[in-house]
Amino acid sequence: MRHRVHAEMNRIIDQFIRDQSDDGSWQYPFETGIGTDCHMIILLRTLEINDEAFIKELAERIAGKQKKDGSWGLFYDEGKGNLTSTVEAYYALLYSGYRDRDDPDIQAARRFILANGGATEVHMFFKILLALTGQCEWPPFPIKIEVLLIPDSFPINLFDFSVYGRTNIIPFLILANLGFSRRTGRSPDLSDLYLKKENRFFTEDPEARSVIHLVKKGINGLKDYPGNLRELALYRAEQYMLDRIEPDGTLCNYFGSTSMMIFALLARGYSNTHPVITRALQGLKAMTCRIDGELHCQYATATVWNTTLISYALQESGVPYSSNTVEKANRYILSRQHVKYGDWIIHEPNLLPGGWGFEDMNTIHPDIDDTTVALRAIRTLAIERVDCRQAWDRGINWLISMQNNDGGWAAFEKNVNKKLLNLLPIEGGKDLLIDPSTVDLTGRTLEFFGNYTHLDFHHPMVKRGIRWLLKNQESDGSWIGRWGVYIYGTWAAVTGMVAVGVSPNHPAIQKAVNWLKSIQSQDGGWGESCKSDIENCYVPLGESTRTHTAWALDTLISATTEVTPDIKRGAAFLVDGKEKDWAKTYPKGRGMAGTFYINYHCYEYVFPLLALAHYQKLAEGS
Repeated sequence: MRHRVHAEMNRIIDQFIRDQSDDGSWQYPFETGIGTDCHMIILLRTLEINDEAFIKELAERIAGKQKKDGSWGLFYDEGKGNLTSTVEAYYALLYSGYRDRDDPDIQAARRFILANGGATEVHMFFKILLALTGQCEWPPFPIKIEVLLIPDSFPINLFDFSVYGRTNIIPFLILANLGFSRRTGRSPDLSDLYLKKENRFFTEDPEARSVIHLVKKGINGLKDYPGNLRELALYRAEQYMLDRIEPDGTLCNYFGSTSMMIFALLARGYSNTHPVITRALQGLKAMTCRIDGELHCQYATATVWNTTLISYALQESGVPYSSNTVEKANRYILSRQHVKYGDWIIHEPNLLPGGWGFEDMNTIHPDIDDTTVALRAIRTLAIERVDCRQAWDRGINWLISMQNNDGGWAAFEKNVNKKLLNLLPIEGGKDLLIDPSTVDLTGRTLEFFGNYTHLDFHHPMVKRGIRWLLKNQESDGSWIGRWGVYIYGTWAAVTGMVAVGVSPNHPAIQKAVNWLKSIQSQDGGWGESCKSDIENCYVPLGESTRTHTAWALDTLISATTEVTPDIKRGAAFLVDGKEKDWAKTYPKGRGMAGTFYINYHCYEYVFPLLALAHYQKLAEGS
């Protein structure tokens, strides 16, 4: 078994060495289905940019993903197709001009759409795109743009929203308040997809009305301000976006916020060829990648995340930090440490920059997860080199200061966790509007402090983090992660607590271990369905994946001092190559429940390498 483990580790290491880019990074795709490909076609056609070769390639990829029943889906075991994805594809293919209504596949898609409620039932965010491209009317929107002028002292204000929510809500407020809509001579007519005359974006239950009433109260308090409040608010919204454009021209390196910004700038009177819009489009095109030869518009680039994870995993598996591969990677990582202030400064005004972001061109919105992995990667360098030590100290300082008041760590900012905002009538709002402490971020941060700074449960900061995790354990012993659901969350929580000195015999740890053992598959692996975050409980995938197996295996290894039969079976699954082809591409990351899932292409390699490196150490008694 040891020989097979060693051989599989070497295979993965060799793969990483071959795949490394010249700048030291790894540019594995961040794959999120067809949504961004569809939206890019709609965006380009709306701007009347006839980049035909580019549009045709995207259309071919979209068409190739259609199911036999005429639908498109989000993940393999979804069951029937996904209505929103199908309307997106139908619209984009017709608008592309490379498919027409008489095409049998287009007719099959239309039948599926009509049989499943029509365009009125799609996700709210796609309803917005349909409205601003003239396919439906803008419904009345209950919140005025003047909300952006409410001072920070008010119970609800702009910076109470998560940074991700903020970058999407601000362009949306411009568009909704101006009722912007643009059709072109090539716009398809989707009116036959609307089975209901009423096309509501929002459902206002009593709780939502109470929040909207509070917002309106704040706006009414501005009535004594001099000048035109509406125009002032529109100007502030526009400046917010322009001030946060990254070097590649995108808004915070996200496809969604950048495309919404482009539409919002059109609504503000910018021309199709304005330099800001042209640069934004260039930035979106620069984010494209190829997957099995097909063109895909990435929602974001995961370059920093890929590179920090891989550098850390290589070193954990015995590749010296002085090797050419790790040295190049760490040089890239150090070049991506932030020196600019981002929105996080609002909630922690005395803190210096020092974190890392997720994307290659990200310079102003760092996150806790990338920061801890970057610090893992450069730790040995920080011991030996003064310049790296300074980077290490700035990163540590930023990380410590970002702990929430409740003891946990969030993804991007500190104390952006007013649950009141979740009552706003925004579909998927709980994954968008606030940035609360999460299990995966808290667990992984504790693991970093325990294994790389030697802090333990005696430290007040660590003690508060442990307390938060114990308080948020599920009744079956699992933990739910924000970015990877139950197996991922349980892995982060257990490895984090053990690293800071919580005994593996602690009842919470044992309960988690027993839960993982209970869901191990007959083949020795583990697999979790994307349905878990829709059902709000663990849903087995029915097949094991290398990524889920690596997380579960690493969890069991951290909580024992010997190789148990469960651990041996898990390791055997990783080295025997039993994973089915569809399981390799199955999304392991989640963005928004029921609508947005991520296939990180590096996960197939990086987490098995980490788990096998830890298995090897356990087997050797170290």
